[in-house]
Amino acid sequence: MEKLYPDSGVELTPFTARHYDAMMRFGSFGKYNGFIENAISKLKIQPADTILDMGCGTGKNACLISKYLSADAGAKLTGMDISDIMGEQFAENCSAFPFASFLQQRIDQPFDLGVKFDKVFISFVLHGFPHDVRQIIIKNAWDHLKAGGTFNILDFAEFDMKKMPFLHRFVFKKIECKYAFDYIEKDWKEILSGFGFKDFKEDLFFKNYVRLLRTRR
Repeated sequence: MEKLYPDSGVELTPFTARHYDAMMRFGSFGKYNGFIENAISKLKIQPADTILDMGCGTGKNACLISKYLSADAGAKLTGMDISDIMGEQFAENCSAFPFASFLQQRIDQPFDLGVKFDKVFISFVLHGFPHDVRQIIIKNAWDHLKAGGTFNILDFAEFDMKKMPFLHRFVFKKIECKYAFDYIEKDWKEILSGFGFKDFKEDLFFKNYVRLLRTRR
């Protein structure tokens, strides 16, 4: 599949898509699994929640989310990703959860699923797009949330890259796409407020370089 954004790191090659989870574990020195579990525990998921996981990847996050959900309570989880390879892994990884389904769909173009969710979750995806495209993604999240529903963004926090310790700065510049460099400089609470989001809460990880930002429609 041809990349729409040549400078982006979120449009993955087939090889990276097939080995994504292993690469994340390796790149985080084995800390990735525990970090994700910790972050998801803070989403305040209820057994009957309906959740849209935008850019769901292999379904690893969806499986962790699903542990809090109940089919008997009417829970639904929809994972959305453009990659059919990710879709295959999602189906395999989430096979124990009958309320979890995969939809092959771009999140960076307007869409209408005809249903609204209690929560929208997006993990390390938003930073990888040009800023005008990020706003399309945010609008998609807004349009698919119920009144009072929450938008949950797990991604880089706001920080000054020039003030990072040399080794951290070197690694960040080496592994991240150029769009991440402007992402960390923006006031995301102000941007999200412009769409109508409110009631911001945040949790910081990895020496405050990573943030779970939760906000309500």
